[in-house]
Amino acid sequence: MIIDCHTHLNRYTEDQKTTLPERIEVLELEMRQNRVDIALVLSSYIVNASRPSALELVEATKNLPYLSVVAGVSINYKPEDLEGLRSLLRDRHIVGLKLYPGYEPFFPFDPRLNPVYDLAEEFDVPVMIHSGDTFAPSGKVKYAHPLHVDEVAVDRRKVNFVICHMGNPWITDTTEIVYKNPNVFADISGLVLGNFSDRFEKYMAVKFQEIVLFGVDPEKLLYGTDWPIASMRSYLNFVDDLRTPLQEKRAILHSNAARLFKLSEDNSILTARKRMF
Repeated sequence: MIIDCHTHLNRYTEDQKTTLPERIEVLELEMRQNRVDIALVLSSYIVNASRPSALELVEATKNLPYLSVVAGVSINYKPEDLEGLRSLLRDRHIVGLKLYPGYEPFFPFDPRLNPVYDLAEEFDVPVMIHSGDTFAPSGKVKYAHPLHVDEVAVDRRKVNFVICHMGNPWITDTTEIVYKNPNVFADISGLVLGNFSDRFEKYMAVKFQEIVLFGVDPEKLLYGTDWPIASMRSYLNFVDDLRTPLQEKRAILHSNAARLFKLSEDNSILTARKRMF
């Protein structure tokens, strides 16, 4: 069982499929080719023709139980946006919330986010927080340092947080925040654009081994890719090559995410296709 906790259906480049249904078909194909059973699809902090809203993703994937939606939230949300999130959370149409500091100029401890954290606590869903380098050079990474997650994690102990991308390049700092706070997790997505190169893969493998051996409980780490920005195949090869006990790999690849996001492992893409036929 493999759960990819960090994928997108945004259209980042001109060579990607134009319509959302077409991009979903590409994601399904990638999942089948790479043995990925369940994927979490994260919506953006902005909505436009290339970046569907959480509601659009919910509607487009409602008959695909192996795709679950995490709703992106802008710091510039409106009251009606929160009401929409409450409705989606209440009906279990979304399984988490996502913030984008760095892409937007705010820190995770900004008091404007208290209503968002209140929703996460009320409905017991994790809050994923972009950390580290930004895909767009226009991002301001001072807002995306993983140390900022510590402040909100301490103040909001009943909310679970996920530091996305291991806070890369501040991986050591992320290790401390995850180690220190029982309510903080980290995903390993987006460490590369496209495929791992041999040199960078070896470097990240060493950093990952240090994290697991000396800092972070493997049950606090989540497998994710940031697809389509990063390659699913390259990521699986990276994890396969890690010198980590099989039990720990299984936790990272699926059971940690299943527990944190309350995902049913019966909803895998293979199981769903068997039901269809």
